[in-house]
Amino acid sequence: MRHRRAGFKLGRNPAHRRATLRNLVTNLITHERIHTTVLRAKAARPIAEQMITLGKKDSLHARRQVAAFLQTPEATQKLFTDLAPRFSERAGGYTRIIRAGWRIGDGAELAILELLGAKLKKKEKRTTRKDIKESMPEQEPPPKEDEEEAENKKK
Repeated sequence: MRHRRAGFKLGRNPAHRRATLRNLVTNLITHERIHTTVLRAKAARPIAEQMITLGKKDSLHARRQVAAFLQTPEATQKLFTDLAPRFSERAGGYTRIIRAGWRIGDGAELAILELLGAKLKKKEKRTTRKDIKESMPEQEPPPKEDEEEAENKKK
């Protein structure tokens, strides 16, 4: 029976589990979208929503609570300036979990944890050697040393 078995242990001791969740939530607030496993996403979701709710209060006590949990001042600043006003009219449910297949190495189920309203940033196209060669003007190869010597002997 599952009585009194609430919460996710994530296969870690309590200090490591707290550090993992702090990292996940800080990165979620900073980047607005993270790729992780489904269980980690489910564990981080309530904490992230609690941080946004604290951001909506915008009191000194709320700021100190958020700053004590998040790991960077930039994440705290973004939470209070960008995210809290975005969700000011919403009563809850600020995040979404999208299942994204399985990891190749161990078969763990992956998910995307994102804030609602996050804009998808397309990756820039990587330049390849072929693209670089096509963009460069054609150059004549330098003459070989043997050919230079032969020309000098003829003279």
